[in-house]
Amino acid sequence: MHKVLVANRGEIALRVFRACRSLGLSTVAVHSEADARSMHVEAADEAWLLGPAPARDSYLKVDAVLDAAARTGADAVHPGYGFLSENADFAERVVAAGLTWIGPAPDVIRSMGDKQRAREIADAAGVPIVPGSRRFRPNELDGLEEAAEGVGYPLLVKAAAGGGGIGMRRVDGAGALAETVKATQSMAANAFGDGSVFLERFVPKARHVEIQVFGFGDGTAVHLFERDCSLQRRFQKVIEESPAPGLPDAVRREMAEAALRLVRAVRYGGAGTVEFIVDADTFAFYFLEMNTRIQVEHPVTEMVTGRDLVAMQLDFARGALRGLDQGEIACRGHVIEGRLYAENPAKMFMPSPGTLAEFAGPSGMAHVRVDSGYRSGDTVTPYYDPMLAKVIAWGADRDEARRRLIDALQAFRIEGVRTNRDFLLACLGDAEFARGDVHTGFIDARRPQLIAA
Repeated sequence: MHKVLVANRGEIALRVFRACRSLGLSTVAVHSEADARSMHVEAADEAWLLGPAPARDSYLKVDAVLDAAARTGADAVHPGYGFLSENADFAERVVAAGLTWIGPAPDVIRSMGDKQRAREIADAAGVPIVPGSRRFRPNELDGLEEAAEGVGYPLLVKAAAGGGGIGMRRVDGAGALAETVKATQSMAANAFGDGSVFLERFVPKARHVEIQVFGFGDGTAVHLFERDCSLQRRFQKVIEESPAPGLPDAVRREMAEAALRLVRAVRYGGAGTVEFIVDADTFAFYFLEMNTRIQVEHPVTEMVTGRDLVAMQLDFARGALRGLDQGEIACRGHVIEGRLYAENPAKMFMPSPGTLAEFAGPSGMAHVRVDSGYRSGDTVTPYYDPMLAKVIAWGADRDEARRRLIDALQAFRIEGVRTNRDFLLACLGDAEFARGDVHTGFIDARRPQLIAA
């Protein structure tokens, strides 16, 4: 493996390029017409145009990506996150073309990508799962009410092929069930090409805690501790941290072991994340899903463990990483990450595209990391996710990390688009958050004061 094509854009493409350079690997960027002058295009050794701005005409075009690899002589593909990263068919096409796929085996991606199938595998591996229903295929409603009664209200209608909070709707009573299921089936068919859904019990006061894992494809694996991702809006993560505040150590260990049981069962190879819902009152935990890719929030784990997860992915793919001892991996201090978006929190977090007349982050701040694909003069287009940057801060303890992240966000100079910076600062400065009282309903319950701050 000597030349890596990154089938992605923005900050994650730049992140992979940095790891490639550290290992002496050449890089290829792909891009849409809208991204022709973007940072990730300039940072790569070579760049290839995929097509027009819409993702379906560029970043999601498998044939165009594979053609770019062939024409540039790339011998490996890293998918980043989003776009084609959890597309098993794409992974199979990459392998069939004789290229190295930097990710888990396609059959594992397919199994874990089907949320219903993933629940079955987790259950068989002895991992606790949330009570749920069978699969309901497009336009299938027979037995729906009986299934809902068995699951119990409130419940979630979830796309079987979905992930990342997409294709998930809450139902509080039988009156809204059928219409919500039909709407979710339609949305899932459009978003994922599969309109199947299932029902899952909703835990009213829950935390979202995920375990970072790395498997070696032979039934062995290690974990790199947990991340708490409980602060969310519309099921999308806003602030992530590690270690999870207030989580009993026994629960922390049990959750990590449960994650490893699942990883070993599927003989997982590479970086992945096993996500759990945790009852905030009892600390009972249940399997939610597995993400078979690098996560947006991977810098949290990198800063708290000192491990380069992307370099580990690359080394594993080229046969240079064959195992690790769990005892070699330590968690030091505390790390918190905030996702800085071009969006308007006062208008239901609506994206705020436009030109960044000024965009400058903190300079020279100790223990602060900023991952971004933007600079002054760049345009935030309406075609892609409007995340401007991930801002990550380390501290000897949680409060120090929290205060450093506040300072880093305040140091940003941003002109030309609306952002969620003040909203992030309000969350970080909230007394309940400062105490570590986090749960997935935190933002919804405190929205007026967080937005007005």
